[in-house]
Amino acid sequence: MKRIITVAALALVTAAGAASAMTDATATVTHEIQSYAPNANVAALSNAEIQQLLAVIHGGDSESEVSGFVSSFFASAK
Repeated sequence: MKRIITVAALALVTAAGAASAMTDATATVTHEIQSYAPNANVAALSNAEIQQLLAVIHGGDSESEVSGFVSSFFASAK
């Protein structure tokens, strides 16, 4: 019985830690995208759009190319 309670407590702590990490990642992603488009509403983007933007941001292109793509992405979304 003690083993079951211990395993349940460990699972609860692990789940809480994972939820916290997901929140931090979202804040990090929002900050990354908004560093190129300060007024961007990142919460309104789909997961696919976020992944596309992150691929461009981390893709190795020059800062001006990344900035141009991200700016045009949000300009075309209006």
